[in-house]
Amino acid sequence: MPTELTIVHDYLTQRGGAERVVLVFAEAFPNATILTSLYDPADTFEAFRDLDVRTGILDRSAFLREHHRVALPFLAPWFAAQHVDADVVLASSSGWGHEVRTDGRLIVYCHAPARWLYQQEQYLGRSTLRSFVGRAAMGVLGPPLRRADQAAARRAATYLANSTATAEVIGTLYGRDAEVLCPPPALTSDGPMAPVDGLEEGFVLCVSRLLAYKQVGLVVDAARESPALRFVMVGEGPLLGPLSEVAPPNVRFLGTVDDPTLRWCYAAASVLVSVSFEDLGLTPLEAAANGTPAVARRFGGYLDTVRDGETGILLDEVSPASIARAVESLAQRPPAAATLAEHAAAFGKERFIARLREVVTAS
Repeated sequence: MPTELTIVHDYLTQRGGAERVVLVFAEAFPNATILTSLYDPADTFEAFRDLDVRTGILDRSAFLREHHRVALPFLAPWFAAQHVDADVVLASSSGWGHEVRTDGRLIVYCHAPARWLYQQEQYLGRSTLRSFVGRAAMGVLGPPLRRADQAAARRAATYLANSTATAEVIGTLYGRDAEVLCPPPALTSDGPMAPVDGLEEGFVLCVSRLLAYKQVGLVVDAARESPALRFVMVGEGPLLGPLSEVAPPNVRFLGTVDDPTLRWCYAAASVLVSVSFEDLGLTPLEAAANGTPAVARRFGGYLDTVRDGETGILLDEVSPASIARAVESLAQRPPAAATLAEHAAAFGKERFIARLREVVTAS
């Protein structure tokens, strides 16, 4: 093992798949410190409170912690100014974490090259004031930020990608080969469960932050196509208000829930729907680990995490009607529980940690 390892992550201000991966990093390297730009203990996973999390000047702003997207123009220069004194830096990056400087080895675990630099329409949406302002800002800031992003990518000693799709994008944008190391599902079936009051089993589940590129509006519209089915939405974001206003009565929004509640939701659902533009798509694995099949978009990381026709259905054409048809098909003819369990087990934590340690200790 290296004498010193530092984990770097973009920001710890939300509960998402990337943050769960950082927790697995910390489990693999329990003596590591974690460097991040913004840290809000109340809005990310509680387990970070027991770890050595370090921040800098940006974290002094409560406003930026609460609205981390406002901080985007400041993140690149802040990370580029950080010189990390460690034998190995393990950077968890979907934006800026890989821009730190070090005299040691820089290993980048890439969740996705920055969406706001390379996929602005998907990330920001088209029709809101926020999307208009965001695209205008990126028109000015985008070129220098992309140059800095690509220069940082060239400095890394090793690139790891969370999916085959991400590895292909890394090759296209950065000219780098990346080993695919899919992260493990965080919510397996062996943990505590907390049922939701007034919610009976057999509903259709969607677990997602409510952002434009997550395409949750299509799932809400699919509920309108299937009035006999109940749909449960887990997650928060800027679109919570607008979606709540137009949702039919068979849709229930739970907001952010704790892990025991989310684990119960996965296990109690008949089908998971996840049709966003995902570079990984971890929720189908978590659903499979809890015995639930998935309907997903034939895109990106879902090509790794859903076996079409075996653990779920991949949609070529994604519309409310096609989602509704696929949901009804899976609800009537679900995959065998053993098939789902075997698929999820292939992405287990022990495999992930063992390979990560091999990469870190390689000369």
